[in-house]
Amino acid sequence: MTAQILFYIIIAILIIDYFIDSIIGNLNAQKFDDPIPEDLKDVYQKEEYEKSQAYKMENYRFSNTTGMFSLILTLGFLMLDGFDMVDQFARETTSNPILITLIFFGVIILGSDIITTPFSYYHTFVIEEKYGFNKSSLKTFILDKLKGWIMMAIIGGGILALIVWFYQVAGDSFWLYAWGVVAAFTLFINMFYSRIIVPLFNKQSPLEDGSLKTKIQQYAAKVGFELDNIFVIDGSKRSTKANAYFSGFGKQKRITLYDTLIKDLEEEEIVAVLAHEVGHYKRKHIIFNIVASIALTGVTLYILSLFISVPVLSLAIGVSKSSFHAGLIAFGILYSPISALTSLVMNYFSRKFEYQADNYAKETYAAQPLITSLKKLSKNSLSNLTPHPTYVFVNYSHPTLLQRFKNLKQGTHK
Repeated sequence: MTAQILFYIIIAILIIDYFIDSIIGNLNAQKFDDPIPEDLKDVYQKEEYEKSQAYKMENYRFSNTTGMFSLILTLGFLMLDGFDMVDQFARETTSNPILITLIFFGVIILGSDIITTPFSYYHTFVIEEKYGFNKSSLKTFILDKLKGWIMMAIIGGGILALIVWFYQVAGDSFWLYAWGVVAAFTLFINMFYSRIIVPLFNKQSPLEDGSLKTKIQQYAAKVGFELDNIFVIDGSKRSTKANAYFSGFGKQKRITLYDTLIKDLEEEEIVAVLAHEVGHYKRKHIIFNIVASIALTGVTLYILSLFISVPVLSLAIGVSKSSFHAGLIAFGILYSPISALTSLVMNYFSRKFEYQADNYAKETYAAQPLITSLKKLSKNSLSNLTPHPTYVFVNYSHPTLLQRFKNLKQGTHK
């Protein structure tokens, strides 16, 4: 296959992906004005539902704008030999292959992020602000950006440098060593994410003694879930939206509650939400996701090893000199349809696991407080109560509120 044919395939993949997303997004937007399902009538008052419809439409239009901009930017960069210019700049800066790769990706990632920062700013300080969600300051916004870039340089750059070094030393067998590094990092970050990464962006403090902590501990003891670490995170620093999550294993496991969650929900509802999170742990969903992620990474790296040395990959994106970094860009685009399929499968399992975690909470605690908590959280985030089934199938990692309500009421999913 010639570089020109491969170039056209890459262009076609980018355009087709954009149009598929646009069609599915349009199908979803057509249901924004659907009446609220009878079982969810108590979620919104008339004015609140109109506000949620306006919020959904504004986000939809914003997504269309950013999607079109991203497509035009990527196609323009390809057609104007942008990748070749960055490659030449990196080669003029140094002759070290590892540093060339780091500079190449550094320029592209940093440049792309800077160009799209105005969109991120607009979404945070205009759209989210307009609907009462944003609590972030300009200082926090800028610091988050800078911290993100530093983390990307240290963690992403370090892993990428190792992978390139493996490629130089082991040739096509590099994927095995790269897989080992990525697998180790995946396990490490799952164990210590809350201890190492979260404090860079948010303050965490142990849940204070009181009736809520007592109820949580009583529930944990009842289901045989050893839990010494219950933390509250200052989510209100950036948004009014609420959340809770479970992280770690063994002695490192912890439950983290957003302060907004504690503010928005009653204590019984918070315990029900935590029962759902415990259900994920008890049903081994976290282990499944980690193993699946590591396995998929291994398959992807193996397939990459079969093609990365083929010069036509670099030529297909306009880079005149065959290289690992240019081949990686081309491979990423060509592999994206397969990634989309695996994403569909993982979303399917994720939705199934949400039902199972809901069922666990229902069986070990109670269904009603979980139902009311889900309704409150949906209301407070102006969630879409009438998404299109196709949009749900492609994009949702969780079942819809209506589906979860019916399952908790009737127990239709296992």
